[in-house]
Formats: sequence, C-alpha cells, structure tokens
Amino acid sequence: MIFGSDRQALRKMWFEVYRKVQAGEPLIPLEKQISEVIALHPEYHSMLSQPEKYADKDYLPEFGETNPFLHMSLHMGLREQLSNNRPAGIQSLFTQACLLKGDKHEAEHLFMEAMAEALWLAQREGRMPDEQRYLELIKRRVQA
Repeated sequence: MIFGSDRQALRKMWFEVYRKVQAGEPLIPLEKQISEVIALHPEYHSMLSQPEKYADKDYLPEFGETNPFLHMSLHMGLREQLSNNRPAGIQSLFTQACLLKGDKHEAEHLFMEAMAEALWLAQREGRMPDEQRYLELIKRRVQA
C-alpha cells in the first residue's frame, strides 16, 4: 500500500492531513487524495481531531470495533489499484459495481470487503495475496 507498514507514520499522516484541511493549508497531491477519503467519513472527524487520544489506540474487531485508519487506508489502496488497473480487470469490475450500487463510495466498500478477505486468506495461509483469488472475491460480490 501507499504508506507502508509503520503504524505510527500512517496514523500521523491521517491526523496531519485532517489538521491541514481544517487550517486551510495547502496540500500536496497525495494529501489531496487522503483528504478526499477523510471527507467521505465524517464519522471519523472527531477522532482525527484528537491525535493525542487516538494515535496509539488499538481497535479490537472481537469487540465490534472498526479500525478507522485501516478502513481509510483500504480506500487508498483500492484507489491505487483502480488507477493502475491492477489486478488487470479491476477497473471494469468497479464500473459494474458503481452501476450496481449507484454510489462510488458504496462500490469501494464492496471491493474493500474483498480486499480484506484476500489479505486475511493470504496471511492465514502464509503466502502473498493471490490476484486471481482477489478478483474472484470481487466478482462474487458484484454479481450477488
């Protein structure tokens, strides 16, 4: 993904972009992309305005918690995949999903579910993610 695997640096980037947007400061192109994802999620704005409280917070799915940083990062990862059409064919599937859902943001969530499942399967099996399996997971959701 765009940010690598450093949790502190990743979270700092989200907090900093939110701060810059609120202050009306100029953004570099990557920050503009990040700000677009932040704008889609007003439910995270309060959290992003409190880095001292949330920078080190652990989010536990077993307690029904969604990690907002992971969620927004999946949006960014998906957008990168779409911009490169990698895996090949993902753009056309996304177009279909947008028509199906009638909303680009909801279509992104559909794809992010497949991405999260593909990553989880790869981790569970101790191997790299399989692009074809990922596309199959997307197709199942688009055709459902």
